[in-house]
Parts: sequence; C-alpha cells; structure tokens
Amino acid sequence: MAIFDKLAHAAKDFFIEPEAGAPAPPTPPTAQYGAAAQPAAAPAASNATPHAAPAPGQAEQRHLDHIVGLLAGDGKDFAAYMKMVKSMAAAGLSGPMLYQTAFNAFSAVNGGTVPALLASATQFEQTLADDRAKVLTRHREKMGEGAAPGAAPGPVALLMVQEKKLAEDLAELTRQLQAKQQQLLQTQQQLGEERQKTQSALASYELANAAAMAELQTHHKAAETFLNSAK
Repeated sequence: MAIFDKLAHAAKDFFIEPEAGAPAPPTPPTAQYGAAAQPAAAPAASNATPHAAPAPGQAEQRHLDHIVGLLAGDGKDFAAYMKMVKSMAAAGLSGPMLYQTAFNAFSAVNGGTVPALLASATQFEQTLADDRAKVLTRHREKMGEGAAPGAAPGPVALLMVQEKKLAEDLAELTRQLQAKQQQLLQTQQQLGEERQKTQSALASYELANAAAMAELQTHHKAAETFLNSAK
C-alpha cells in the first residue's frame, strides 16, 4: 500500500546514513524543530550591508544556529524522535498513529521507553528555559538594568549615562540662557531709561542755555546801543 511505501521511505531517510563522501542534505534549523521552513534567500548584493537586521517576526540566523546547538542531542533523545515524527508526517501520517508509529520505529532502534523519551523532552524544554533566562539577564545588563556589581557597563548603559549628562548640560545651558535673557531685558530697560533721562537733561540744558543766551544778547545789544550813543 502507498502508506507503507511512504513509511518505509521516511524510515529510510531517518535511519540510513548517507554514503561516505556524499554530503547529507542540510536541514534548515526552523524546519528541524517544527517551525515553518523559510524559502531560500536570494544571493546578497555586493554592496549589501553586513549583519542587516532581519525582517520583523523573523529570527536572525545566528540565533537559529544557537538554538540548534542547544537542541543537538545524541540521536537517542526527543530531538531525534521529533525528526522521525516530522519525517513520517511528511509521508502522510498524522494524529495518534503518527506519534505511536514514530515511537515504535524509534524505540526499535534505540530501545527507548516512553518515560525516558518524555523526560528527554522535559530536559530540552528546561535547557531552552535556562538559556532564555541567561539571555534575558545579559539583556538587562546591556540595557543598564540590574547590572552585577563590578560588571563593566554595556554600550546601552554607557549611552544612557551620556544621554543623562547631555540632558543635564542642556538644562544648565537653558537655565543660563534664560538668566542672560533676563539680564538683557533688564539692561535694555535701564538703557532706555538712561537714554530718556539723558535726552531730557539735554533738552533742559538747551532751554536754559537758549534763555540765557537770549537774555545776554538782548542786554548786550541794548548796552551797546545806549552806551555808544552817549559818547
């Protein structure tokens, strides 16, 4: 039957090692551990920016490779069982039959038991949880949150310190600018008052000078007229 042919092919793909010298077909990390397989990326352009950020919702390849390393087992654990499950799922099996058939084939080779297999899955889950906790701790340290005593600050923490210092400097310069603006307004007001006072003083002097000059000239002419005519 076709289903048995597919199962035989799946089992062959899983258990039969490739011939010596023949490269094994690479399994993308996302496909190996249950995520949807990603299409092959197009060749990067020669002027492409190295280490470009991935698209939103897409993990970086270095992180995928790291996870693959964490889940790399010895071929007798739950990671190997998952590979068998996906191989048989590709052959058309699903549901309870898929997982039971995969376990039967897996245990026939490795002699594993259900408790040991499930314990292996729990161990892998704990490995991922522990690794995530470490990454989150490093992330908080890089962000300047709860850094360990004596630990060198990360780039984000350094930039936060620099940002705070620049903000304080800007606030101080703003305060100084406001003070100078106030001084300028006061000086301009005093200048206006002094100009007005000086102009008023000059006007007063001009009045006094003109009155004295007029009086002096009047008496000068009168004296010159009367005194010369009396000779």
